[in-house]
Amino acid sequence: MSGPMAGQQRRKGRSRTAWSLAGAALSWMTLVTGPAQAAEGGHGVYLLGLKGPGAGITPPPGVFLSNTVYWYQGSNGANRPFPVVGGRTVADVKATVWLDLPALTFVTPLEIFGGHFAINALIPLGGPSVDANATLFSAFLSGSPSRALRDSASTYGDPAVTAFVGWHAGNFHWTAGVTGFFPVGDYQQGALANVANHRGAADFNGALTWLDPAIGLDVSVAAGITTSRENTATKYRTGNEFHVEGAITQNFGPQFSLGVVGYYYEQLSGDSGLGATLGAFKGRAAALGGSVGYNFKLGELPVSARVKVYREFDVKNRLEGTAGFFSLSMPLYVVPKNTSAAAGVVAAKY
Repeated sequence: MSGPMAGQQRRKGRSRTAWSLAGAALSWMTLVTGPAQAAEGGHGVYLLGLKGPGAGITPPPGVFLSNTVYWYQGSNGANRPFPVVGGRTVADVKATVWLDLPALTFVTPLEIFGGHFAINALIPLGGPSVDANATLFSAFLSGSPSRALRDSASTYGDPAVTAFVGWHAGNFHWTAGVTGFFPVGDYQQGALANVANHRGAADFNGALTWLDPAIGLDVSVAAGITTSRENTATKYRTGNEFHVEGAITQNFGPQFSLGVVGYYYEQLSGDSGLGATLGAFKGRAAALGGSVGYNFKLGELPVSARVKVYREFDVKNRLEGTAGFFSLSMPLYVVPKNTSAAAGVVAAKY
């Protein structure tokens, strides 16, 4: 099928100010699929760069909405083999990704060891546009290697659900939790472009924020380890992955903030399975960038907005490029302060 597959384009339409700052913390709790790591497809299920300022802050009990628009553009360089999620091994890959990441967080009044229990749910919408100058191998196509392939997708990916507990003690705020990724998104075997990873996974994560309201300085770090099940369509099992993100942010009053952000990723164990034709394919990546935040009101509704941009370097066995995030977050309902001690703690730090 090398002839008919050349220049293939998939259908693009494939159906497939206290409360403001507290709400902004929701943007950094969210986990999702994306093109940010090594492993099968050159990425893991955890989206690097999503966490940042306020990563360890849990809002007071209530219901919170956040939405993040994610953009990524990267490539892996000429003559470097690359296993895409659909099951092909390709070379000279270039990808542009647009995702919309709506998320809902419910912080309960339930306390566990003095911290509040919360649940976050997210589903990625959108997808990548992928170009590859050569298919080196595919378990699903016959004939000689093909060239000049193009594919795109606009659909829904694998949903992610996070359960976590958040604590506060003076200027320190921290969380511990686990995220489950469920392989029920729109996935096409053999395709270059997939937003769904088609593999179950769990990410065990924690975050810590030190926020001094007297000087407006926020220092945050978040880390986690991801373990994946086999992609049953491609017989490919991604190895265990480690990720850490950091942010140093200066708040200039209750509305404006400016800071630096970064992340580091390292694959701890190699890939395996019949589909891992490139062997262990262990990956690594680092990135640095900046962020700008602004808090405002829509009528009486407090809203937090933030823009972050990352540039990757020291990359191995994955795409290398630039990532951007634009996030909005807001409270839909907050338990009255007199019924929640944690609400007073979170509000006081601002």
